[in-house]
Amino acid sequence: MDSEATVYRPEALIADDIDAYLDTHQHKSMLRFITCGSVDDGKSTLIGRLLYDSKMIFEDQLAALEADSKTSGTQGENIDFALLVDGLAAEREQGITIDVAYRFFATEKRKFIVADTPGHEQYTRNMVTGASTADLAIILIDARKGVLTQTKRHSYLAHLLGIRNIVLAVNKMDLIDYDQERYEAIVSAYDLFAKSIGISNFTPIPISGLAGDNIASLSDQTPWYAGKALIDHLETVEIGVNARRDGPMRMPVQWVNRPNLDFRGFAGQIASGTVKSGDKVRVVPSGKTSTVERIVTFDGDLEEASAGQSVTLTLADEIDCSRGDVIAAADAPPSAADQFEATIVWMDEQALLPGRAYMLKLGTQMVSATVQPPKYQINVNTMEQVAAKTLELNSIGVAEITTDRRIAFEGYNDADKGGRDLGGFILIDKVSNATVAAGMINFALRRSQNVHWQSVDITREAHASQKNQQPKLLWFTGLSGSGKSTIANLVEKKLYAVGKHSFLLDGDNVRHGLNKDLGFTDADRVENIRRISEVAKLMTDAGLIVLTAFISPFRAERQMARDLMDDAEFVEIFVDTPLEVAEKRDVKGLYKKARAGELKNFTGIDSPYEAPENPEIRIDTTQMTPEDAAEYIVDIVLGQWAPTI
Repeated sequence: MDSEATVYRPEALIADDIDAYLDTHQHKSMLRFITCGSVDDGKSTLIGRLLYDSKMIFEDQLAALEADSKTSGTQGENIDFALLVDGLAAEREQGITIDVAYRFFATEKRKFIVADTPGHEQYTRNMVTGASTADLAIILIDARKGVLTQTKRHSYLAHLLGIRNIVLAVNKMDLIDYDQERYEAIVSAYDLFAKSIGISNFTPIPISGLAGDNIASLSDQTPWYAGKALIDHLETVEIGVNARRDGPMRMPVQWVNRPNLDFRGFAGQIASGTVKSGDKVRVVPSGKTSTVERIVTFDGDLEEASAGQSVTLTLADEIDCSRGDVIAAADAPPSAADQFEATIVWMDEQALLPGRAYMLKLGTQMVSATVQPPKYQINVNTMEQVAAKTLELNSIGVAEITTDRRIAFEGYNDADKGGRDLGGFILIDKVSNATVAAGMINFALRRSQNVHWQSVDITREAHASQKNQQPKLLWFTGLSGSGKSTIANLVEKKLYAVGKHSFLLDGDNVRHGLNKDLGFTDADRVENIRRISEVAKLMTDAGLIVLTAFISPFRAERQMARDLMDDAEFVEIFVDTPLEVAEKRDVKGLYKKARAGELKNFTGIDSPYEAPENPEIRIDTTQMTPEDAAEYIVDIVLGQWAPTI
């Protein structure tokens, strides 16, 4: 196998060559790609072979690899290249890839970062992580098995995530005696599927990762194959950044650089287009305009910069611009909206709860967002749109998303406008900080453009001043039977007696009207609290002290209610009653029905209650009477003493 012309050999360098090589190496283009496909299709072996053929393995690593190969069951003198990548002990023990493994290698023409992604369906979320930054995907197929479900799933995800360079690597050709007819049948079957999901072009290559056929050079075993070897193709394929340079200029602001009073710059990486000193720019979503004064880098000022470069821009005018804003071409800015249709890949063990508030991170923007019930879920085997009320782990669906403020965005598939940077997002659970989903914005909803906030003359502060009180939201939470409603009712009576303007929203009462369409599933509970939170916010805008008495079992929804209010205005009151005590009271007979199986999704029995971790007030009903508890709460709320609990 002659690969001398294409492969970088670091051991061949002498001292006089090092500076020249480093300069050349620094200016090589970078290709990010992923390997994906079904379990045991040879992804890790292929990457190991690429590292081996490009001489990116030190002698001690090679010796250890040869020794490990003998104990891993590899036949004959062959090296088990997968051991170079499968670094976790669990991976080596099971012979599978679990985590995403990133590896670097280089040839004379280009640098590469490759992500080895898991083949098991349960680790599909890891594949999404690897694909999110890739320019190319190598879809591996075991020549003995042909096109499988995971082949289709990963192909669909790669296309969905904007990867337009697809290599179909039909692997393990040595195990079918390099059968041309079998190879062509696999390529034909994949072509039929690829066209059904919108993949119009792909590059098929017959390979053997273990034997090295058609990897670094063309193999004598496949004289019927007229294409390029894999490394040759990777070295010459066009990288997406070239297309982005031709689009309109966009730069998400990562941070505001203000080292002193004489300098104020906006740092970030240009997502698309080119910017020059003197260009007119617009800040989105505010719409403010200015002119670029300087393009500052560590190595000095530039006259122009383009997609992929990290720079600091200074503007001619002192306009409001901060992290999360997008500086764009003044005559071709991105859109801004707060309601979208998006495609979502769910990545969490716990299913999507429609209506729950998650954090949405898009580029450098971070906002609160709620997801509506999915319009449909996608069956990756048939591409059928299936009805769904939620999304489970590894599900792919389309849903509407609402954010708490307008954000700058592009459609994910608008690659020339920086769609990946301004159209791809993740959803983060507010309580656990776990990433629960990845998504791609399809388009803004028209109503997002048509609905605007109406300014009013009588402000929130004016309403409060008229009532001579500070608006507050007293959020009572606890198990059924804990005494929430009893204590809340006593608190309101005491507030009324001292001339305060208040209103009590009780869980049972609200379900007779505003929320009578909701049941008691987790999703319905989330929507119940979302509606109450919005109503309570409007009432505090009117200057009222609002009391809510709801089980509100989930921390995420209580946090959502808190996020709607100013810090000093939200008071979480945990009516802390042990389950056994609440069950003994059982005034309404609900626990008895739940224990008998007559009442499903009952909090504390077959539905969880997430107790507050740091409530403003905790009431232990085994130690305090409802009257004493109400007196204590009112004294705190009116500021007569600070809580000590």
